[in-house]
Amino acid sequence: MSEAIILAHGSGGRLSHELMERILLPPLANPLLDKLDDSAVFESSGYLAFTTDSYVVNPIFFPGGDIGKLSICGTINDLAMSGAKPLYLSLSLIIEEGLPLNELKLIIQSIKATTEKAGVKIITGDTKVVNKGQTDKIFINTSGIGAISPNINISGSNAKVGDDIILSGTIGDHGMAIMSQREGLKFEISVESDCAPLNEMVSQMILASHKIHSLRDPTRGGLATTLNELAHQSDVGIVIEETKIPIKEGVRAACELLGFDPLHIANEGKLIAIVDPHDTDKILASIKSNQYGKDAAIIGEITDAHKGKVVLKTKFGPSRLVDMLTGELLPRIC
Repeated sequence: MSEAIILAHGSGGRLSHELMERILLPPLANPLLDKLDDSAVFESSGYLAFTTDSYVVNPIFFPGGDIGKLSICGTINDLAMSGAKPLYLSLSLIIEEGLPLNELKLIIQSIKATTEKAGVKIITGDTKVVNKGQTDKIFINTSGIGAISPNINISGSNAKVGDDIILSGTIGDHGMAIMSQREGLKFEISVESDCAPLNEMVSQMILASHKIHSLRDPTRGGLATTLNELAHQSDVGIVIEETKIPIKEGVRAACELLGFDPLHIANEGKLIAIVDPHDTDKILASIKSNQYGKDAAIIGEITDAHKGKVVLKTKFGPSRLVDMLTGELLPRIC
């Protein structure tokens, strides 16, 4: 077998089968995937959540993760933000001719490690190979299905006046990690992606309280864009306090150097929770008990003023409007 991807690996013939049998299937093996049918068939009942996303991040390896880990975490987190327990994923690869097989192996091993950590299975998938120059190394699409308990009702349209806003940790880590790797930037304090599966954290939160009204992971567009989306969906105003938003010193320094607003920088392992104020302490404690929520903080509240808008109380005293990200700050961030 060639030590790099060639077009014949996507032909559906012998080399395609060798790629599947030697590289793709062994790390991800499970009874549903092993059947290799055109569709995976499984039993379920009750409410289901379904999501899909595509990942084109550049570079494909970065501090704190890689495109494989990112593709699994991103889809798992999208399911978790609806209160679903992620169950099964699909994995589709679009590979550029010439990708070294050792890099593909690293990506697949990363996918394996992340699915095992999150307790999900990949049960179906697809692989295509395109001519050199017609993509950029590898693109990945993942879709996911999760189960939702009947008593769970979490939506971006459920925020209520008086609710508290919890942020599960520091912002801007992923975006600055990608930027530093892409541009070869070195900082005195290292910056790593926060890429992580949040389904266990959400399960702990739901066990602590059913008074979680909205969940959202602030990925592209960052905290500012996501809060604006929630304000519009629920037709409420949002007030946040600058001094309460956790930011690592390395990220803060990088943003100041490059002229970026950390509120607009992408995250891949954080969530925003809008919760009933009577249960805020219980929910915050459950987040802090998780390895990915140690820096969680209450950063603001929902108000009936300035509906559809987000206001930031600055550390200097005055307030300012916080708008959605305009344009593409960091292309191919996920």
